[in-house]
Amino acid sequence: MISLRKKKEPLLKTSIVHTLPGRVRVNCRALKYLGDVIIEIEEDLNSMKFIESAKVNTITKNALILYDKEQVGQEDIIGFFEHIISKHSLMAYQNEREEKRLKLSGEKVVEESVKDIAKRVAINVAAIAVSALVKGGLKSGLIKDSKLSRFTTIPALASLYLTKPIAKSGLEGFKEDLKPNADALTTTAIFASLAVGNGMSALTVILLSEIAELLTAYTMSKTRDSIKGMMNLKDEFVWKVSQNGEVKKQRVDSIVKGDTVLIQTGEKVCIDGEVISGEAIIDEAAVTGEYMPDIKREGSYVYAGGIVKNGSIKVSTVKVGDDTVVSRIISMVEDASSQKAPIQNYADHFSGYLIPFNFLLAGITYAVTKSSTRALNMLVIDYSCGIKLSTATAFSASINTAVKNGVLVKGGNYIEALSNSDTIIFDKTGTLTEGKPDVVDILIADNRYTERRIIELALAAEETSSHPIAQAILSKGVKDGIDIIEHSEIITHVARGTETTVEDDRVVRVGNNAFMKENDIDTSKIEGGVQILISKGQSVVYVSLDDKLIGVIGIQDKMRGNMKKSINNLRFKKVDDIQLLTGDISEQAEVVANRIGVDSYRGELLPEDKAKTVLSLQSEGAKVVMVGDGINDAPALAYADVGISLGGKSTDVAMETSDITIQSDNPMMIPTVIGLSKQTMNIVRQNFGFAIGINTVGLMMGATGYLPVFWGAVLHNSSTILVVMNSLRLLLFDMERGN
Repeated sequence: MISLRKKKEPLLKTSIVHTLPGRVRVNCRALKYLGDVIIEIEEDLNSMKFIESAKVNTITKNALILYDKEQVGQEDIIGFFEHIISKHSLMAYQNEREEKRLKLSGEKVVEESVKDIAKRVAINVAAIAVSALVKGGLKSGLIKDSKLSRFTTIPALASLYLTKPIAKSGLEGFKEDLKPNADALTTTAIFASLAVGNGMSALTVILLSEIAELLTAYTMSKTRDSIKGMMNLKDEFVWKVSQNGEVKKQRVDSIVKGDTVLIQTGEKVCIDGEVISGEAIIDEAAVTGEYMPDIKREGSYVYAGGIVKNGSIKVSTVKVGDDTVVSRIISMVEDASSQKAPIQNYADHFSGYLIPFNFLLAGITYAVTKSSTRALNMLVIDYSCGIKLSTATAFSASINTAVKNGVLVKGGNYIEALSNSDTIIFDKTGTLTEGKPDVVDILIADNRYTERRIIELALAAEETSSHPIAQAILSKGVKDGIDIIEHSEIITHVARGTETTVEDDRVVRVGNNAFMKENDIDTSKIEGGVQILISKGQSVVYVSLDDKLIGVIGIQDKMRGNMKKSINNLRFKKVDDIQLLTGDISEQAEVVANRIGVDSYRGELLPEDKAKTVLSLQSEGAKVVMVGDGINDAPALAYADVGISLGGKSTDVAMETSDITIQSDNPMMIPTVIGLSKQTMNIVRQNFGFAIGINTVGLMMGATGYLPVFWGAVLHNSSTILVVMNSLRLLLFDMERGN
């Protein structure tokens, strides 16, 4: 089926409104959201020598540029303009998302604490318990008047007290949008229950609503605690180097821009800055997602959150505290979690039309028949219960089925969003791949040595190293049952390799090509084979004995099993665009992208770059799913319409930030969960048909007097039973077969 949905113009796309020689007026949607930096944009444009004048208007989203047509052409001007706008793209995307969020009604956007919501839940439960224990507590009100007594029973008084925040939200939503929202629907159900003397029903409606709010607040609180606890940078100490060379231990919050910090083996990097001396191997997986530690030397840039695996560097502080990349990750996750646009589900849409209809019908019925019983029937046989259960029971059954199969879904709104998704973004390391490098190829440079002997010698030089490359070689030795031979002390050459001596004082060196050349070891005769390994996306390690190269070991992170099949299934589920975003080098990203057949890829990205890509796609109208496994994926997971963490090894941050967590390492679960979401939404639509159809018949018969209140209640409850039974079919959904 061909989709007729028209995607919006990309947020950063520039189009020509009007043009004359030396003058062009352009339009760009992003200008609407860049009011805070318009002066800066104009200054950047006017600073170009070939631009005579530039004026930007955020209201019309236009920019009028006068330029020297003898020096540059119109297309050059547009290119310069787009380049300047792109520097502020993240701000534009975030402000656009905020605008969309504020336009959405139907949910309370003010976040309440877990403590406040839990207090209301406790009061509710206590009221139910007291009402059950106190004799007559349900029927006898404090006021003996027959009309008012139903509002003064213990359940009724508790309901009136607890309804206040829900009713306030419903009233504010009505004032703002002139239509009832989800809280107005809940309030109506509560007061309708009280009007017919059923205070316990009112308490139950409130309890279910508050429990949902409690789970939402608890999840958000856990997300923040997990991120901050995992990074735990605020209590760290650093070694500050004074101008006279003295090194002193200080708290990281005392460091300011320009300070020099010494970072040594085993220590965590707590600032963003530039290396001014020394060399070190730093694991920045928490920030970039790259499993291979990077070599940092003079002129290199380091980020807070990295860990020095080997070596020592002095770093000039550029950013500290809330300005560091890691702090921005935390900020972006918190922001996206609190502002994630609530999906107005079918219950919200229907309530907007049907609740006023119920009130109107009750009034008309009373005016025509003068019968309060018939009028009250119009409120008793209402759509709210059936509509709520149409979604609630289906989502509950769907989530239950998912959990039984090792998939945690944090809410029904994510099921609905997943069913509408058309774009999926994958992280590479630990998502498409296993996140654990293995030895996959061994090239023999000297026929006197076997593959086993090359590994045996490499084990001796790598025995004490914690580098992932060394761990891959050590793992290969364990799998093949190769013992580590006796050797002398291991000498580590930072950013190059390791060496040791074995029997007969022969020197074994394991490292990169530069390390071999430094020791006058010729590697030219095997370079052809090495290039083939590199073209496959492998990292290569040279092994030499004395002054002769004996072999090269190719190491690569393996693809997850069934990943290609999973991608094909996603396309069958009508996912139009599949992308790969990774912090790994572009060459390795290209190899993986070609192997699994994604539509596009980008490498060497920071977490904020991934988030920016998600926001860019959403700005064009795409419904984006992000699949990742680490803290470096957290901002993108949070900003996506649905974030999925894949695998039992996913970090706590990824699992807390994501909306769906798949515990198994089987990528086939991704299209399966999408299939479950689509089936769930089909059943929700069926449920709406049942609830609306049966209750409409009941309302018509009740208004004409053919249906007594008792049978009206029976008919109303029969729609509820039917909705529940239809939803229970989701418990039989086979997640192995996907149907």
